[in-house]
Amino acid sequence: MDFLSSKRFISIILAILVVLNLTLLGTLWWQNTHAPKKNEKVAKIQKNKNKQSIFEKELNLTDEQSKQFNTLRFQHFQRTLPALLAISGLKRQLIQEAVKAEPDTLVIKALAERIGSQQALIEYRLAWHFNDLSKVCTLEQRNSLQNVLEKVTARSYKLKRRLLLKRIRLTPLRTGNATEQVKNIDTETEKPSDTSSQ
Repeated sequence: MDFLSSKRFISIILAILVVLNLTLLGTLWWQNTHAPKKNEKVAKIQKNKNKQSIFEKELNLTDEQSKQFNTLRFQHFQRTLPALLAISGLKRQLIQEAVKAEPDTLVIKALAERIGSQQALIEYRLAWHFNDLSKVCTLEQRNSLQNVLEKVTARSYKLKRRLLLKRIRLTPLRTGNATEQVKNIDTETEKPSDTSSQ
């Protein structure tokens, strides 16, 4: 009889595997139930410090100024949320109208104008939010605040533009009067059904 095929050898190997599996399961269970809570608290504190660091680094805000900034940001979000929700609902209606077999151009135009007015309201509130933030800053910090806000708004614009350019290929405007070209584009977009029938 061969040693590797004997029942005793196979039984010993199976017993060792069962013990190793039970040990592994026990270790995993123990790690999940006895997670180190001190390390989690330290990680959360460090994460919160890193989250608010853009203003603190650039403006050298005091603790009191940081608290005021956070309060102002929360208030701004609360004031802006209804307009953001309205835009979301209007965009949903716009999409529903746009995918119809024969969409109503007047409804699409009205929805687009309502979205634009809500977006204008958001931008208006954002300007006053920036004003509130500047009142918290010292004179030296105001210049830095302006630079930070310009970077943040330009970065989000550049990111959106880059994503848009990846999705569509834009043809450059012809040389000449740019306002006439924009007017031509506006008249073409108002009546899309006219161009499709030709």
